[in-house]
Amino acid sequence: MYVPNHFKEDDVAKLQQYIRDYSFGLLVIADDEGIEVNHVPFYLSIEDNGSYGALQCHLARSNRVWQRIESSRSVLAVFQGPDAYVSPSWYPTKAETGRVVPTWNYLAVHAEGCAKVVQDSVWLHKHLCQLTNQHERNRVDPWTVDDAPKDYTEGLMRGIVGIEIKIEKLTGKLKSSQNQPECNQLGVKVGLKGEIAVNASAMSQFIS
Repeated sequence: MYVPNHFKEDDVAKLQQYIRDYSFGLLVIADDEGIEVNHVPFYLSIEDNGSYGALQCHLARSNRVWQRIESSRSVLAVFQGPDAYVSPSWYPTKAETGRVVPTWNYLAVHAEGCAKVVQDSVWLHKHLCQLTNQHERNRVDPWTVDDAPKDYTEGLMRGIVGIEIKIEKLTGKLKSSQNQPECNQLGVKVGLKGEIAVNASAMSQFIS
């Protein structure tokens, strides 16, 4: 990913939080068979050892990409936050010089690492519980994996395999008009807030 310095986000804690906030990502593998991308929800596990953490997800056993991962190990996980079109009409400098063009603001995090395939039922159960709790915890009546009959969930678990990725490199890009003068940044923030698209309003929150 091309990341100019003014769009670079290298605060590890922020990058980890972005992964949590936008945890439905892309699992990318490239090997001799070609490039394949799968769309999966991730759980980020962080230990107090100064590492970037580990990403955990699962795939259908019938999806043979897990066998390719078992052989190649190296994978890329991509997470995307809100994005929005930026109109030149929002820049006050448009009236002064006219030297403005459209652009696109967005948030993206790339996590590269070594993956391993996990077929242990205890690990899979814990992973499914953590992944579910991550999305259910703020509900009034949260659902848990153990709410379903044990024989039912055990049967379903036999149809999946786990993937754990030890993150070795994190790359973050937040393009939120940082390269514009303050007056244009304010104009973009106001403009995005006035858009109907949900993503535009969300993107405005990243402009200081």
